Amino acid sequence: MGFTDLLTDAGLTVLNNWLLTRSYVTGYTASQADVAVFKAIKSAPDAEKYPNAARWYKHIASYEDEFPTLEGDASKPYTVYGPEVAEVTLNPAKAPAAEEEEDEDVDLFGSDDEEEDAEAVRVREERLAAYRDKKAAKPKLAAKSIVTLDVKPWDDETDMKALEEAVRGIEQDGLVWGASKLVPVGFGIKKLQINLVVEDEKVSLEELEETISGFEDYVQSTDIAAMQKL
Repeated sequence: MGFTDLLTDAGLTVLNNWLLTRSYVTGYTASQADVAVFKAIKSAPDAEKYPNAARWYKHIASYEDEFPTLEGDASKPYTVYGPEVAEVTLNPAKAPAAEEEEDEDVDLFGSDDEEEDAEAVRVREERLAAYRDKKAAKPKLAAKSIVTLDVKPWDDETDMKALEEAVRGIEQDGLVWGASKLVPVGFGIKKLQINLVVEDEKVSLEELEETISGFEDYVQSTDIAAMQKL
């Protein structure tokens, strides 16, 4: 019969029973079958009423950014997946009485189910571990800042070309010098205004300013005129 309306209790019960011994709707990896069923539910199932469906929904949600890349036929509706026959009785009052000998033949809590459930848990945990490792392996972008630094000379007789060469001579991992210009500050004095890009974890602006101030023949003081995170 496949899954029915997953917005109803009956439909969610069928899904919950289906996922009792399965980590995914079909197969052993997330696929378009999971995507189709996931989208048909709209929101996370009640974990108390549908623990298996809720566990599955939370797991599939972690793949949401990867939905288009998952294997399978994305054009198939969710109704093509699920059990071939109903796993719940929609109207228990009309359900036929089960024969005693049939009850004796069906062991709902037999060892086979327990073993299959344990296997499903093992597979699920392996998949979760693999997914976490994949996330951890993704390169993280380094936090960077664009900084405009003002470097003030002692007077109008300071060699500004030599000053700038000294500043640009500072080399450090995570530091890139950019454009610069001389800006008048009065009495014929011009300050060096220079741009730079720094990786926040590698470059301390305070230490960089101290290094520049160490050029005592040229530099009177430094100031951060502007800073913006990339």
